[in-house]
Amino acid sequence: MSEPVSSHDAVKIGIVSISDRASTGVYEDKGLPALQDWLTRALHNPITFESRLIPDEQDGISATLIELVDAGCSLVLTTGGTGPALRDVTPEATLAVAHKEMPGFGEQMRQISLKFVPTAILSRQVAVIRDQSLIINLPGQPKAIAETLEGLKDADGKQIVPGIFAAVPYCVDLIGGPYLETRDEVCKAFRPKNAVRTAKP
Repeated sequence: MSEPVSSHDAVKIGIVSISDRASTGVYEDKGLPALQDWLTRALHNPITFESRLIPDEQDGISATLIELVDAGCSLVLTTGGTGPALRDVTPEATLAVAHKEMPGFGEQMRQISLKFVPTAILSRQVAVIRDQSLIINLPGQPKAIAETLEGLKDADGKQIVPGIFAAVPYCVDLIGGPYLETRDEVCKAFRPKNAVRTAKP
């Protein structure tokens, strides 16, 4: 008997870990597994991942982002290289390929991270749109990745501060991407009522 066909749109997602040391094998990269694990838990959609592990080189980061957008990734998430250190150039590389900037994502990430550490004000994550793709810079630590995507919940699991991913599916809708459907227990997406797709029988 054949497997039932998923009623959820298939999506291609680019995940990029940016680190000089991890890309040369000095230590194990933890960013890509963290991104893949969280997205797999958060989305009902069948996902094809395009993974890249690259050094902190501005031109190389920009080229990778363009490559992933051109390959049909509706969403591209990066991790690493967003601090004030001399080698941290991910935001500059991201802005260089942008057609539109989406400053609310970076603002919200810093608000969430400030609940945990005062040094969150040093983070420079940005989000942009290029063609029909949303590109978001995330923090470098797996724990911080999950916190910024999911937001803050109280002991009963009630949302205190929304994570940034709650806004991602509707943003992807607006730029002509696939209909992303989240698992509410991980991250409840928000859409205006007129943008909610009725469930297929």
